[in-house]
Amino acid sequence: MSRSVLVLNGPNLNLLGRRDPEVYGTATLADVEASCIAEGERLGLEVECRQSNHEGLLIDWIHEAFESGTAVVGNFGAYTHTSIAIMDALAVLSAPVVEVHISDIHQREEFRHVSYVGKVADAAVIGKGVDGYAEALREVARMLDA
Repeated sequence: MSRSVLVLNGPNLNLLGRRDPEVYGTATLADVEASCIAEGERLGLEVECRQSNHEGLLIDWIHEAFESGTAVVGNFGAYTHTSIAIMDALAVLSAPVVEVHISDIHQREEFRHVSYVGKVADAAVIGKGVDGYAEALREVARMLDA
């Protein structure tokens, strides 16, 4: 199986470091992406990071991952709680899927407690800040090595 990982970030994550720093911290999306690439190199993973505020584009990228056998680490932001379409796209992947959230969605508003992504993900890293991305990549590497 491929050792490629697509790290997908959904809506509003382009505002990391500026949006609700008391919830999401002060690291920027560029910081997160640099950390993911460095952790991927350490783990022998080829990591590519993408972000979009558009559901259809995120789904197109998931379809690319399906075609290439690429694993997905995904923080789909608010789409986590609303998008059956993203859930359906992720459900067909044969490579690992790890859901990641910077904040603890289970300690926030009740509508955030439901994760459609979590219904099909192989694992989840929730509420560990931006360090959760590196943990998610370690989980992908563990699954690929198993």
